[in-house]
Amino acid sequence: MEASLQQHSMTFAGTGCSGDREPTELESAQVEKFPSLLNELLEDHRPSRMPFFRRLAALPYEVASNPRLLGEIHLHYQSAMHATRAAVYYLPHLDSPSLRKRKLQILLDDDGLPGGDTHHYQLTRAFRNIGAVSLLEDEEFGDPTRLNKHVGAETLRFARMARKLYARSLGAWCAVEIMSVDWMQALADALSVHFPQFSEEPYFAECFSQRVEERHAAESLEVTQIVLRARPALLSETVHDAKAMAEALDGVWTHLDRIVRTALRRTRIGTVQ
Repeated sequence: MEASLQQHSMTFAGTGCSGDREPTELESAQVEKFPSLLNELLEDHRPSRMPFFRRLAALPYEVASNPRLLGEIHLHYQSAMHATRAAVYYLPHLDSPSLRKRKLQILLDDDGLPGGDTHHYQLTRAFRNIGAVSLLEDEEFGDPTRLNKHVGAETLRFARMARKLYARSLGAWCAVEIMSVDWMQALADALSVHFPQFSEEPYFAECFSQRVEERHAAESLEVTQIVLRARPALLSETVHDAKAMAEALDGVWTHLDRIVRTALRRTRIGTVQ
């Protein structure tokens, strides 16, 4: 699939469409294939395939319940999620009244919950309720360039790329949205092995029951196709940025897996000693 994405991108890049004329039949056909291309990307980079989730679920309870470990997981996951939530505000090409309205609804789903709540605050409460220590206070999540003293290189790279790529095309946004329900379910399932109430936290329960992430995934693909139909020359960059964001997200799970493996190793060493 990686090869097909690259070939598709190169083929379209060679058409020379400027966006100032009607797209050719070939260009239109390529734009219509965009959702299937992104769904193939999901299969290649499905987050739940990563070892982190299985290893977290398999931890001994005394390791999984360590407040510091839970704090590290929260810190890195929240850093990545915050980066995408903040970057959505800078999505390009959604300038018409109807597209601005649709973008606003997505922003409200994250940052306009009843009672002034947000997904950011919900996630923090979910981790605190299972004993996590906060390694970074909520209001300290902001500019990703200030995270370099707190998170690993892979998570920092993802946060920086989100800020850059979300503002450049709609591709990175689409990639994250189509994969989000998969990793949320995988994380809820893994931690619910140790903390059965975890998946009932509003951060997860409300998203799952209202199918928020599925709705966002469908919306991101539909809105992006609207833009690409009007400006097909954007397709190559859109596909490229989707692939880059998916690869960077793999790095977040890789680093989280490293955190879990380190915690398990330290516990074993302490037991031997």
